[in-house]
Amino acid sequence: MNQNTLAHPAAQILVNARPHEGYMPGFGNDFETEALPGALPQGQNSPQKCAYGLYAEQLSGTAFTAPRGHNERTWCYRIRPSVKHAGRFAKIDLPDWKSAPHILPDVISLGQYRWDPIPHSQQKLTWVTGMKTVTTAGDVNTQTGMASHVYLVTDSMVDEYFYSADGELLVVPQEGRLRFSTELGVIDLEPKEIAILPRGLVYRVEVLEGPCRGFVCENYGQKFDLPNRGPIGANCLANPRDFKCPVAAFEDRDVASRVILKWCGQFHETRIDHSPLDVVAWHGNYCPYKYDLRTYSPVGAILFDHPDPSIFTVLTAPSGQEGTANIDFVLFRDRWMVAEHSFRPPWYHKNIMSELMGNIYGVYDAKPQGFAPGGMSLHNCMLPHGPDRSAFENGSNEPMVPHFQAETMSFMFETRFPQHLTEWAAKSAPMQDDYIECWNSLEKKFDGAPCVKP
Repeated sequence: MNQNTLAHPAAQILVNARPHEGYMPGFGNDFETEALPGALPQGQNSPQKCAYGLYAEQLSGTAFTAPRGHNERTWCYRIRPSVKHAGRFAKIDLPDWKSAPHILPDVISLGQYRWDPIPHSQQKLTWVTGMKTVTTAGDVNTQTGMASHVYLVTDSMVDEYFYSADGELLVVPQEGRLRFSTELGVIDLEPKEIAILPRGLVYRVEVLEGPCRGFVCENYGQKFDLPNRGPIGANCLANPRDFKCPVAAFEDRDVASRVILKWCGQFHETRIDHSPLDVVAWHGNYCPYKYDLRTYSPVGAILFDHPDPSIFTVLTAPSGQEGTANIDFVLFRDRWMVAEHSFRPPWYHKNIMSELMGNIYGVYDAKPQGFAPGGMSLHNCMLPHGPDRSAFENGSNEPMVPHFQAETMSFMFETRFPQHLTEWAAKSAPMQDDYIECWNSLEKKFDGAPCVKP
């Protein structure tokens, strides 16, 4: 068992803060952890009196009657119950963070779009003030769909905390290092890693190395889960053991604090006189995770043809319609390309899913030019897209020998719902106005002659 107290969030002492002591492995496990010996009750959840004068409290991530394999909850043993972490709420405005439905009459979302990396600002920005929404989809009020965001963070939250009642956040860093000090422990996050922050979890975000930039998928619907592997079997893709959950850590600090809550797309604040990160021990299966994308084991074609991009799914959030996700998080990382007599880059297509892509680092094989690290693209449902001419010519003429696709890591937030651009994404973000022209030089090659198989 671990003993640990979270460090004070002031940025000037972050370097000297005593770090948390490890993680617990396993996605969907039932964990138990305590920061003080004997703080975790054994044999029952809610004893008449808890050790250390703690309060027992349950955090439920699913309905009480959800099937056993999908039922998620965590029992927390905390210094104060959560009702002491919220007083009267006052509405506040975070103008750059939008929620669905957010459909603007003067913004056209029908098209193929691409953006250069969002430049860092001279403005001081925290996790909540530095969030800028790119697209929204579905409806936050009916808990369907998602929103995609870019975050630009320069400053730590000091005596300030955030939680969302609207959905879980999937965080994909691209630059800089962040620390998420949560009720259930501490997660340090850097590029090539991701974090999942559950709905209802209270946390503070601190800058370890900045400025920081990255992407966020806000999931309004059912929680992210590992995809079923089907014929692939028990191994490869994202393995459960590589997901890491933090050990218990707590703060016992009486200091004026601000808690910000996102609820039904609106933001509110409440003032309290202590830190809400006061969980001394906990057990359960509703918790935050981090995952190293470098441990993802891709599976692909080893003889001919190019599989559907769904083969690269890391996490999926079901929609209720079997086989059609509310969100798929898909990863395109370095890998071997060995298919014979095949066009190896992604082929031309249009489909019912709406795809927002981001580049973490390196070169994406379907767009060797123009899709820079930190950049994004959007191809909405039933809009055609595919390789530009350079990628097509290379894929059509490259030698059919094994090739290692190196120094590349891009991802996709894919949803069954149309993704609608925000005004910021359409008018202020560095959109590439000439992106649609990357297909202009594709030429007619049809000459009526039969194709000669190589």
